[in-house]
Amino acid sequence: MDDTPFLRVAGEHAGDAPLLDAYSDAVTRAVAAVRPAVAHVAVRRTDRRGRGAGGSGSAFVVARDGYALTNSHVAGGASAIEVSLPDGRQFEAALVGDDPDTDLAVIRVQAADLPFARMGASRTVRVGEIAIAIGSPLGFEHTVTSGIVSATGRSMAGYGGRPIDDVIQTDASLNPGNSGGPLVNARGEVIGVNTATIRPAQGLCFAVASDTANLVAGWLIRHGRVPRMRLGLSGQPTVLPRKVSRHFELDSDAAVRVGAVQPDSAAARGGLREGDWIVGCDGRRVASIPDLLRVLVGDASPRRVALDVLRQSGRQVERLTLEVDARPGG
Repeated sequence: MDDTPFLRVAGEHAGDAPLLDAYSDAVTRAVAAVRPAVAHVAVRRTDRRGRGAGGSGSAFVVARDGYALTNSHVAGGASAIEVSLPDGRQFEAALVGDDPDTDLAVIRVQAADLPFARMGASRTVRVGEIAIAIGSPLGFEHTVTSGIVSATGRSMAGYGGRPIDDVIQTDASLNPGNSGGPLVNARGEVIGVNTATIRPAQGLCFAVASDTANLVAGWLIRHGRVPRMRLGLSGQPTVLPRKVSRHFELDSDAAVRVGAVQPDSAAARGGLREGDWIVGCDGRRVASIPDLLRVLVGDASPRRVALDVLRQSGRQVERLTLEVDARPGG
């Protein structure tokens, strides 16, 4: 039997071994750094008739004193929450607050000096970099999938039908029960919170970007809710043509492109159109979805919002005044 062709193929691929080893090493080091902070979450809910129902998902601790991030659809409305850590410890947890609009929730584990994951800056995430999804669907056992960042700044429909902006898409598949776990880069930093709100999607992972998660978590920890104004639009970060940003003397090429405008919304009544570039809000520069959210969250009363908008023609920046109603969080 002549096995020369087999030997030739094996030799040709031998040069790939260092690359594969480097990739494996990056993934294993990142997982080792974050895994101790990733927990299994078992929840119990009681309906109006007093009947109970169970559910589960994942979460990850973000502070030594027990604060942890997960999904709203995992922990929202829970009457009892139990958390299991990889070291075998089990704790009761309490719902601090949840925000269905971003499918995020904060729970607090009744323990101190816990291992925690470091939050990274999602605004620096680049398409093509390594992304690792970690979850704990069965309690003490973890699942890990890895791939690359396929897209950033996506919008997707949440459980309530409203769009969730600032979403990272990767080809690291999201296994059942991993919802609420962290999406991690090769440095072991959390760049997103995995969410499974797009059920038909196969072989994909969608995660709410860490910059948005940080903003929302801060409000939930301090106030238990996220009061916000609703413009009635979906948007995604974009890069302006260099000549356009220079012409209007903008400090960067980044802006938020309007993807869709909901009928009879504040955005529609104010004259905002699909394809517009938002570069400012109430006198503040807008270069990302979190920039826009920082202006809109925290206000509990209706008011006017001034948007600086660059039309697709790129000839002028218009200031549109929107009459916006507040949407109480909680």
